[in-house]
Amino acid sequence: MKKLICSVILISLFSSLYAQEIAKGVIYEDGNGNGKKDRNEKGISGVAVSNGEDVVTTNEKGEYSLEVKDGDLIFVIKPSGYSVPLNEYNFPQHFYIHKPSGSPDLKYKGSDPTGPLPKSVDFGLKKADEKKKFTSLIFGDPQPYNMEEVGYFQRAIVEELEGVQGVEFGIAMGDLVGDDLSLFPAYSEVVSKIGIPWYNIMGNHDHNFDVTEDRLGDETFEAHFGPSTYAFNYADVHVIMLENILYPDPRDGVGYWGGFRPDQLAFIENDLKYVPKDKLIILSMHIPLFEEGDSFRDEDRDKLFELLAEFPNTMSFSAHTHYQRQDFFGKEEGWKQEKPHHHYNIGTPSGDWYKGLLDERGLPVSTMRDGTPKGYVFLDVDGNQYKARYQVAGKSAEYQIDVFAPKLIEQGKRTTSAIFANFFLGTEGNQVRYRINDGNWSNMNFVDDYDPKYLVDLFQWDTTEELLDGKRPSLPQKSKHLWRANIPANLPTGMHTIEVEAIDMYGQKHTGTTKMEVRSR
Repeated sequence: MKKLICSVILISLFSSLYAQEIAKGVIYEDGNGNGKKDRNEKGISGVAVSNGEDVVTTNEKGEYSLEVKDGDLIFVIKPSGYSVPLNEYNFPQHFYIHKPSGSPDLKYKGSDPTGPLPKSVDFGLKKADEKKKFTSLIFGDPQPYNMEEVGYFQRAIVEELEGVQGVEFGIAMGDLVGDDLSLFPAYSEVVSKIGIPWYNIMGNHDHNFDVTEDRLGDETFEAHFGPSTYAFNYADVHVIMLENILYPDPRDGVGYWGGFRPDQLAFIENDLKYVPKDKLIILSMHIPLFEEGDSFRDEDRDKLFELLAEFPNTMSFSAHTHYQRQDFFGKEEGWKQEKPHHHYNIGTPSGDWYKGLLDERGLPVSTMRDGTPKGYVFLDVDGNQYKARYQVAGKSAEYQIDVFAPKLIEQGKRTTSAIFANFFLGTEGNQVRYRINDGNWSNMNFVDDYDPKYLVDLFQWDTTEELLDGKRPSLPQKSKHLWRANIPANLPTGMHTIEVEAIDMYGQKHTGTTKMEVRSR
């Protein structure tokens, strides 16, 4: 009898935990912006609403009905031509957290109990003028591990972007902080100073690691930022924001793996049903789709590519690695279209995790392991076409190539030294050439190698006889955007100007220069 009672109690608890309820509400045009539906404010039809897996659209009165269970977030997929309310940090408030009993007891606090599901979960939107030609701002990992590094992030990155003009919204690609989730409010306060609507993705260092189920890993993230997988529209662009950290690793229960849960793939599939085929689809995620060892679950990438097969205009962003590279997935990698899928693994505001020498302002130089300086990305969109440009922190927009050559060589002697061009936005196949003293142009050769300037900066930490301010940089990573040329042996004595010209994937020209002296004995 006791066993029967215990079984009934367990079944009851399980049924209660996963019981489905029906959420109802109205998506309406909030003309006066007061956050509540007034009698004269009409509903908006055709707006997509989701529970993180299912997607429904509103009827002619703006009404929706959606199944939800404890732990779901109900969110609006912002339609083009409308804006959603922002909180004090400029984070979109397009969601309702449905956690009647609150989050589990975790090291870092999640959501408070939300109580019973409201009779109506309504969302107000405002009309917005969204031009087809616009710019957005994309951050890789800010990833401060303490308040000192929060200060580095603010002073090196955010201060030069405060009040930025002509940028419609920003995205942070995960690892908003470095494991200490109590830093979320400090990160939020700093990034709010940029002054634009700001969307966030969860990274592996934003994860609740004291959980045994992957679906609970975003409890603290959700409490601060809302859903970890969601979507929104702007003009002719549909952006899908994807949390892609599988934890615990389903292979062995240790660590994490890049990939998607079935409910996330179902969300993508259901979401895309309501997206016109001619839209530009931008996927934003933390862990890159390419493989480093076995860093991403192949079947999940294959399924993602299958879901995108009928959308001719796509691209994707990732971060995570703290180096920069462009990948183009073709049919050999499972892409279903003739035109390859462009995946851009972007540089980070934290650079090499705030390492390196301190500059004149007391900020870590923090050049990334492939020789890319710390920075961020501007994405310029025109209809369903785009161009990405990398902005080095603290430098002019024209600084796109770092040219490295020996400072001094001996006249008439052959040398194993060479001219190197690190073209930050470059990829194999780009045209990169050089000339000396306005002479003839010669092509440079793409090389899969370490950036020599990074090596010089790294090994000074091992050759110095005095303590240096800052932290020794990370070990180098072979660059995917490095070109090399031999130094001619017949250069006359004197100072020589080396000029490099590179054409990027969008047909745009970039230049860089350095000087080298030739001296006789």
